[in-house]
Amino acid sequence: MRKYSIIIVVVLTLIYSCKSQDKIQKDKAAVVKNETSTIVNDTVRIANDKLEYEVIIIEPGFNAWLASRARQRGYYGQPYLEVKNRQWVTEWNIRAMNPQRYGNMYQMQIDYRPQIDYGYEVNYLLYNYLVYFQQTNQQKLGGIVPQY
Repeated sequence: MRKYSIIIVVVLTLIYSCKSQDKIQKDKAAVVKNETSTIVNDTVRIANDKLEYEVIIIEPGFNAWLASRARQRGYYGQPYLEVKNRQWVTEWNIRAMNPQRYGNMYQMQIDYRPQIDYGYEVNYLLYNYLVYFQQTNQQKLGGIVPQY
């Protein structure tokens, strides 16, 4: 009788371990699918048809960072975002015009005009992209960069 109980325990252990492997394979497949969708969905389009402009941010990891680490909409007021964007975009453009000194990290200038009211959403997304850029590339565009 003892022999049969040992055999039953071994068989049940084998069945359970096979189920665990199946779950691990499913989890790995879900992770790969999630990483793929993150890569596909890492494009942010900022547009205002009324002002006829469009900004497209293609940066792997930005959407995930925006969803998980950025301050929620409304945390900062639009005037604060505009001041920070003006300061950081000015420094960004200076660096974009000096590729010998800063390399190809700043490939394009940002056409951000202080006299245009871009609205809250555009300022929010631009601000958070610049925070993300500074954090992930260990850059300082001036002033304090939030560390959240």
